Amino acid sequence: MNTYNLNFISNENLFNHVQETILKYRFKMDLKSFNQNLVDPIKLTFDHIIYQKNPQLLINDEIMRQIDKSNTNHIGYFHQNIFNYLGNGWYVPAKGFDIVNDELKIFVEMKNKHNTMNSSSSQKTYMRMQHAINQDPCAQCFLVEVIAKNSQNIPWIISLEGEQLSDERIRRVSIDHFYHIVTGEKEAFKQLCEILPVVIKDVVNSIKQEMMQNTVFQELALISPNILQSLYLFSFAEYEGFEHFRYTDDAL
Repeated sequence: MNTYNLNFISNENLFNHVQETILKYRFKMDLKSFNQNLVDPIKLTFDHIIYQKNPQLLINDEIMRQIDKSNTNHIGYFHQNIFNYLGNGWYVPAKGFDIVNDELKIFVEMKNKHNTMNSSSSQKTYMRMQHAINQDPCAQCFLVEVIAKNSQNIPWIISLEGEQLSDERIRRVSIDHFYHIVTGEKEAFKQLCEILPVVIKDVVNSIKQEMMQNTVFQELALISPNILQSLYLFSFAEYEGFEHFRYTDDAL
C-alpha cells in the first residue's frame, strides 16, 4: 500500500473505503436486468432510422447508460460514507440525515449536483431542516453539494408558497467548504482529489477485478436474429398480436 499523505484520513481507511466503492461497481448485464427499466423499442427505432445508427450500438449505449446510472449511485456512497473515517464525531447514521455530528449539532443532507433536487424535494428537505433547528436552536443544517455552482458556505434561500425563506442555521455548502469544516484543512478536498487516482489504481491492482459480462445480445438473438424485432417481441410479449410481430425495416 502506498503512503497517501493525507492528514485527515489514514492510508488504510482511505484504501478500504475506495475498495468498498469499487466492489459495488456493476460488471454484469443480462436481458432481464436490461429491461428492468422498461426499455422503449419505439424510441430505439426512431434513433436508429433518424441517426442511421446501428441498433446494436444503440442498445449498447443504453446498457452503458444503465450501468453508469447504477455506478453513479455508488459514487454517492463514496462521497457520503468517507465521513465515517474522518473522526472528530462525524458519522453516517443508519437513517435520517446523511451525515451527522452530535457534538457540534450539525446535520447534513448531501447531494451530488446542485441541480439534483426539484422544487418539491427542495422544499421538503428545507422543512425537514427547519424542524431540526426548531427542536434545537443550537443546531445547524447543511445542504452539501459535491458539484456546486460556486465554492460557498451561505444561507440557503428557498421559495415556499411564494415567500422567500432563509435562516443562518440552514446553509448551502459546497464540498470543499464542508471538508474544511470537518478536517480543519482548507484544501482537504483538493488534496483528496489529487491522490484519488493513485488510490484507485492501488485498489484495482490488489483485487481480482471482474470482467464485464454482457449477455443481452446473446439472449436477444435467441428470440430473433433481428435485434430490434427481438426487443419488440421481448418488451411487448404480453400485448395483443405481438406474437406475430415483424420488424419491417428491410435494410436489416
